[in-house]
Amino acid sequence: MSKIVYFDNNATTRVAPEVREAMLPYFGEKYGNPSSMHAFGGEIAKDLNRAREEVARFLNAEPDEVIFTSCATESDNAAIRGTADYFGKDLKVVTTAVEHPAVLQPCRRLKALGHEVVELPVDSVGQIDLTQLEAELSKPPTLVSIMWANNETGVLFPIEKVAEICKRHGAILHTDAVQVAGKIPVDVKKVPVDMLSMSGHKFHAPKGVGIFYVRRGTKLKPFMLGGHQERTRRAGTENVPYIVGLAKACELARLGMADEAKKLTVLRDRLEQGILATCPNVRVNGDRAHRLPNTLNVSFEYIEGEAIAYHLSDLGICISTGSACASGSLDPSHVIRAMGVPFTAVHGSVRFSLSRYNTMEEVDYVLEKLPPVIRNLRDLSPFGPDKDVSTFK
Repeated sequence: MSKIVYFDNNATTRVAPEVREAMLPYFGEKYGNPSSMHAFGGEIAKDLNRAREEVARFLNAEPDEVIFTSCATESDNAAIRGTADYFGKDLKVVTTAVEHPAVLQPCRRLKALGHEVVELPVDSVGQIDLTQLEAELSKPPTLVSIMWANNETGVLFPIEKVAEICKRHGAILHTDAVQVAGKIPVDVKKVPVDMLSMSGHKFHAPKGVGIFYVRRGTKLKPFMLGGHQERTRRAGTENVPYIVGLAKACELARLGMADEAKKLTVLRDRLEQGILATCPNVRVNGDRAHRLPNTLNVSFEYIEGEAIAYHLSDLGICISTGSACASGSLDPSHVIRAMGVPFTAVHGSVRFSLSRYNTMEEVDYVLEKLPPVIRNLRDLSPFGPDKDVSTFK
């Protein structure tokens, strides 16, 4: 396939050339183990410490609050299961119905083990009711796990207000911040979360490395047991090449985020306006006033999102129908269903997610190719505004 237009950056991103360059020495001459006592390993430990300092600068955290993991899924599990291990069955957990499976599944496992677990609903634009959240925080210890931004719709939750409410009631706050990484500033002093999860491959670092921020004093038992690495908080020899790459990605994001957000907003808005102008019976999903600059989720009525994605793939255009972790399922997105999207549109939801490497020419290419795909699929569909929709479920 000669032309690839990659609009699936919430699933994963291209590794930045600067990141790849920073990693290369650690696959060759810098191969020592940072835990070794000899000077060769000690030099690698210094590099590891410098990487930790850069990640801490990216979060406005302290270096000893940064734990390196394999991915955000591990970080999410470490936060949720580690808190439950510390407090035992007394722990209550409050989350939302639209979390990533990396949060929902550990929470549901705790529920099966006897913990009280509450999944807060969302409204039609994907926002939670803060009054309802506060009502669930009457009995400590309570862990609140609420994502900073939704991976499918890009909706930004009011995490600063959530943090204020949790602090007022003595609740522990964890946020899955995977989708905000590198897109909007994350300042853990301004937004006093207790724990935070990120994955490097969502912002131009490689797959296989993640961030687990834990505020000093947070009560938690280690999820990974074994050696003394990461101050005994996460056992296992550190993945130094990928950690160095992650740190470089944090540096690039920290220095270029503001300009990048402006560019992505322009591209996303052009894409959105073009789709609405050329494709009838389409709706934008989510809170259009509070969302990531790079994400657009739309529902095309009376057709299947999977069919749209397959036809666009044949044209070199890469999009998704929701979370990459659920791509093997043909069930409607739990996020879209939770928002109450009409049944005529719930199956026709697709996500466009952009990165710093996308261009206006690519947006225009999608706007050229998408409308004929939608028309053709609707012509083939037995359902539509002028057809019988009674069996469209």
